[in-house]
Amino acid sequence: MSHAFYVTASYVAAFSVSIGLILWVWLDHRGRHRELERLEAAGVRRRSARTEDAR
Repeated sequence: MSHAFYVTASYVAAFSVSIGLILWVWLDHRGRHRELERLEAAGVRRRSARTEDAR
């Protein structure tokens, strides 16, 4: 096996791991966003969204 094979394989592995992590974070973000929308639709509000009247 040549040196180029190992270099190419390492680049492919690094690229695959990077794409996998990006995909994982993107899918998790979508899930958390949907979860927040469901909670807000159910009437649960964020503490940071309080108005001055509620204090």
